[in-house]
Amino acid sequence: MQVNFVEELRWRGMLFDLTPGTEEQLLKESTTGYIGFDPTADSLHIGHLAQIMTLLHFQQAGHKPIALIGGATGMVGDPSGKSAERNLLSEEVLRHNEACVKKQLQKFLDFTGHNAAELVNNYNWFKEFRFLDFIREVGKHITVNYMLAKESVQKRLEAGISFTEFSYQLVQGYDFLWLYQHKNCRLQMGGSDQWGNIVTGTELIRKKVNGRSLCPNHPAYYQGRWQ
Repeated sequence: MQVNFVEELRWRGMLFDLTPGTEEQLLKESTTGYIGFDPTADSLHIGHLAQIMTLLHFQQAGHKPIALIGGATGMVGDPSGKSAERNLLSEEVLRHNEACVKKQLQKFLDFTGHNAAELVNNYNWFKEFRFLDFIREVGKHITVNYMLAKESVQKRLEAGISFTEFSYQLVQGYDFLWLYQHKNCRLQMGGSDQWGNIVTGTELIRKKVNGRSLCPNHPAYYQGRWQ
C-alpha cells in the first residue's frame, strides 16, 4: 500500500504549505526530494530533528531522499531568521563539520536499496563556479525586486544586510536547479523560514529550463520554527 507522504505530514502537524500539484506528483511516482543542512557546527541539534524525520518519512513513503550538506552555502550565511550577520567559518572548520554531520545522518537514513538516500555537498558544484559565470547564469534570471520582496530580506533591511547574505537566496536557488538537472530532483523541503529561498529555486528552474518544479514547505515547529 502506497503511503501518502503529504497526508502523513499533515496529521503529524508538520505541514505548513506546499506548491500546487505536489501531492499528486508524490502519489503518481517515486520522487527525489532534498533538504539542506548548513554545517555551521560539528553536530546536528534538536532543531534538526524535524528535518531528519521529514527525510525519514519521505523515504519510508517510497521516495528518494537527498541530504544536502551546505559546504558552499555555509560559507555565505543565510539571513533567514537572523537579526544580525553571523560569523563566517573557515573552509577548514566547515570541512570538519561536514564530516561529523555526515556520520550522524547515516544513522537515520537508509543508503541502500532502490530508493537509497544520498548525501551531496554543494561545494562540489560551486568551487569552480566563477563569479562572472554565476551572475550571468543565475543572477540575470532573478530580479532585485523579487529578492527584496522576500520576508527574510525585508526584516534585515533597516538594520542592514550585506551583499553576501543578500545573495544567499540565489545560491540556494541554484542548488535546487543543479539537483533538478543532475539528480532528477523535483522536490525541496525546508522550514517555514526557508520558504522564500525555496521558491527562488522554483523560479530559477522555471526561467532556466521551463520545467515543472515542486517545492512543498514542510516545517515542524520547535519554538515557532525549525532551529
